[in-house]
Parts: sequence; structure tokens; C-alpha cells
Amino acid sequence: MSQKLEAARKKLTGEVMGRPGVTGTAVGLQGGKPCLKVFVSDDEAGKRVPKSVDGFRVVVEKSGTFRPTPA
Repeated sequence: MSQKLEAARKKLTGEVMGRPGVTGTAVGLQGGKPCLKVFVSDDEAGKRVPKSVDGFRVVVEKSGTFRPTPA
């Protein structure tokens, strides 16, 4: 993973985590190109996410809520 992509993910994470309905962020691919992903628990949360960060497209995916599994 490039340093620019990781820096953009960290920037996005700092911007969106803690907002209602946002459950996580990640790096992914869309159309064979690197992108940033924001996972949301509802459609409304996805409307408040930036379209791009530092030139990388941001893709919103409705995922529901993440819960840790017992070890």
C-alpha cells in the first residue's frame, strides 16, 4: 500500500469516525483502482461522507454494525 493512500485513509478515519452511523474505514479497490471505503450502518450516514480525500475516491458501503467476536 502506498504511503499516500495510507495517509489519506488516516485522514478520512479522523474525519468520519465518531459520526453517528459510521462503523469503520478501509482501503479497497473499485474498478481495479485503489479507493477508500467508509462502512455505515444506515443510508443517512453515507450522505455525510466526502466523495474523495487527497485524490482517492471514497466509496460508502452499508455494513450494519461491527461487533467483536469472543476469543
